[in-house]
Amino acid sequence: MAQSWQKSYADKRRSPLEFTVGDKVFLKVSPRLAFKGAANKGSWHHDLSHVLDWITLEVEEDGTYPLQPMRILDRRYKVTWSSVIPLVKVLWMYHNTKEATWELEMKMKEKYLHF
Repeated sequence: MAQSWQKSYADKRRSPLEFTVGDKVFLKVSPRLAFKGAANKGSWHHDLSHVLDWITLEVEEDGTYPLQPMRILDRRYKVTWSSVIPLVKVLWMYHNTKEATWELEMKMKEKYLHF
């Protein structure tokens, strides 16, 4: 009940975003997801090059980029009642170690032959 009220409240106050050629926007790019962003109104220009590690990222036309594993950081075995499941902690390209994920070792070997 509360969620529907909050959604209704937010929807009434949300205005559609409109962009014109030359507008500056901040884009959030996610693996295999489309662009998300908000317009920059022009007065907020900070040089963040001292904070961010800039890298060249090849983005496809639909705003996605391929998610490729860089290396295995750790191995673990999940023990269930009847089996042992090997897991690997994968460091993904364009991501830091905090964003590494646990994946099934068998699936990683199937999908990425070099692992």
